[in-house]
Amino acid sequence: MTARFVEVADRVHVLREPLLEVNVTLVVGDGEALLVDSLSTAGQAAELAAAARAVTPYPWTVVNTHHHFDHCFGNAALAADPPRPVYAHELAAAALRERPDRLRREAYEELRDERPALAAEVAETVLLAPTHTVHTETVLEIGGRRVELRHPGRGHTDGDLVVRVPDADVLVAGDLVEQSGPPAFEDSYPLQWPEAVAELLRLTTPATVVVPGHGDPVDAAFVRTQHAQLVELAWLIRAAHTASAPPERVAADAPFGARPALTAARRGYAELDGTA
Repeated sequence: MTARFVEVADRVHVLREPLLEVNVTLVVGDGEALLVDSLSTAGQAAELAAAARAVTPYPWTVVNTHHHFDHCFGNAALAADPPRPVYAHELAAAALRERPDRLRREAYEELRDERPALAAEVAETVLLAPTHTVHTETVLEIGGRRVELRHPGRGHTDGDLVVRVPDADVLVAGDLVEQSGPPAFEDSYPLQWPEAVAELLRLTTPATVVVPGHGDPVDAAFVRTQHAQLVELAWLIRAAHTASAPPERVAADAPFGARPALTAARRGYAELDGTA
């Protein structure tokens, strides 16, 4: 990984990991810092730490936006020695604590065909579960700066967190918002995702910098457009389910492309059937 942090607002910096275009956000306060997400492997996290040290010498707290490998498998390299606090939603923390072998296996299977070297490294990564959990909201003070951790509801996963830095008007959205590709629906709740994004919009102004899980920082207008697409997708899923149509019917008409929409439709049907 060859990447560096770029300042997007007052003492708020974003690094985009080039392989999967994952964003990591660094918030710098007086004598303390915060890292949002930790990338996929110990090696990536070590390079991330070096990039953060080029910005600040201060000790950091880590936040995981959710439990997927590309956002939290670097925890141990960043927060185990010396021990540092790691925050996540309680369900994301439980997944990392209770199912590390399953998470490694799922990540390996996802990566092995297209990125075999990364898959092998992920399979050997030691996972560190978060030390602090969030149910609905937690407020941190990072070197005199207020940082809000919020769970806006089920969306990309059942345990998404967003991070708001009010004094810089920055909102770190994790994979609830995507810029470099379509949203990922494999663990999603597509019928509830629109309301989660609506909650994000209630936290924004026209000038807010929104950091998506992957891709370039965006603004509230971009998020509003993606929200409208998620609303349309949820409507199509409900209508097709009511008509007893196959999920493929949704994929033919839905935003985001046929493959993501088919995954979303299957997840949405599971929600409606009570099996998700």
